[in-house]
Amino acid sequence: MIQRIQSVFLLLLALAMLSLLALPLWHKVDGLTHQELTLTAFGFDAHGLTVPAGIGPVWLIGTLAAASAALAFYEIFQFRTRMRQLMLGSINLLLITATLGAEFYFQTKGEQLLNIKLEGQVLLAFYLPTLALLLNLLANRFIRRDEQLVRSADRLR
Repeated sequence: MIQRIQSVFLLLLALAMLSLLALPLWHKVDGLTHQELTLTAFGFDAHGLTVPAGIGPVWLIGTLAAASAALAFYEIFQFRTRMRQLMLGSINLLLITATLGAEFYFQTKGEQLLNIKLEGQVLLAFYLPTLALLLNLLANRFIRRDEQLVRSADRLR
C-alpha cells in the first residue's frame, strides 16, 4: 500500500534527488584573482574565467539525479508487486551510485580549473545522493520485510 514506511523513504529519496537539481554542489573562489567557479547539476557557473569546452558533459549529474527521482516515484506505485519494487530499487541504487561518481569526477575537474593550491568547498547538496542511497537501502529493507511477511502468511493457509 502507498501508506507503508517504504513509500515515505522513497518519497524522501525522490525529494533529495530533485533538490540536488536546484542547489549548487561545489564552490571555489580564488581570492587573488577574484575568480569563482560553482558546480551545479547541469554545468559550471564561472565568474572571471572561461570554462574549457572539453570538460565533459556535466549535465550528466542532473540527468542521473532526475532519472533516480522519477524511478523512485514510479517505484512507490508498484506496491502490488514487491519483487518489481526490489528490482527497481536495485536499478535506483546503480543510478544513485553513478550520480555520486559523476559528482566526484566533475568536482576534481573543477579543482584543476582554478588555482590548484586552493581547495574548493563541498556544499550541502553534494551529500544528498549519500542520503538518497541510505533511504533507498532502508526502503528495500522494508519491502523485503513485507515480502517475507506475505510469504509466511501464505504458508499458514
